[in-house]
Amino acid sequence: MTRTALRVDAVLVQAVIAGALSFAHLHDLAAAAGQDGWKAWAYPVSVDLLLVAAWRRLRSDGPSRLAWCWFLIALIASLGANVATAGLLDLSNVPAWLRILVAAWPALAFMGGTLLVHSPANCSSTPTASAAPDPEPMPEVEPEPTPAVEPDPAPVDSADHAPALLPADPAPAPASPAVPVPAALVDHARKVAADHEERTGARIDIDTLRARLGVPPHMADAIAAQLA
Repeated sequence: MTRTALRVDAVLVQAVIAGALSFAHLHDLAAAAGQDGWKAWAYPVSVDLLLVAAWRRLRSDGPSRLAWCWFLIALIASLGANVATAGLLDLSNVPAWLRILVAAWPALAFMGGTLLVHSPANCSSTPTASAAPDPEPMPEVEPEPTPAVEPDPAPVDSADHAPALLPADPAPAPASPAVPVPAALVDHARKVAADHEERTGARIDIDTLRARLGVPPHMADAIAAQLA
């Protein structure tokens, strides 16, 4: 923890020294360009604020041409003042083009700060894939119901070609069958028996009825009793 504290303190001290020197160089250059009094102190603040605003835009919204442009402008203004005041420029005789740049800086900085704050975040030149419209979903097609396939009737032995018919006068069935049969199954059995009688001309026997319905023998007997 002690090493971390020392490292953070060293970085802060270095930042304070660099900021103070850059602030002083910008002030000296503005004063040499004819901006005296409080105006010379306002120029370093303007440059540093534009630099911080551009860097914050880069950190929060990601890289963009707008943020990088104004970050480089503020960085060049700060570095230019540091180099110009290092003895390469005669501050007692500042050229006219530098006076024009210093005088135009407030309007330029105001325009840059306004664009950084009020421009939308998605102003980068790289188009995103989400700009393309989403394709419309295909309508769902409901599958058609599969018709029920009735089982083929059991083959009839050639020796007994004539199927055994139900007795013409069957014995009276009990009031209630021993095996409970659903009413829907009884109705379906009546349709199957009627269809068989219409095709063959003979009444359906129990074995054929059981094969057509696919029910056990005791269930077929109970259904045949109700069809009688």
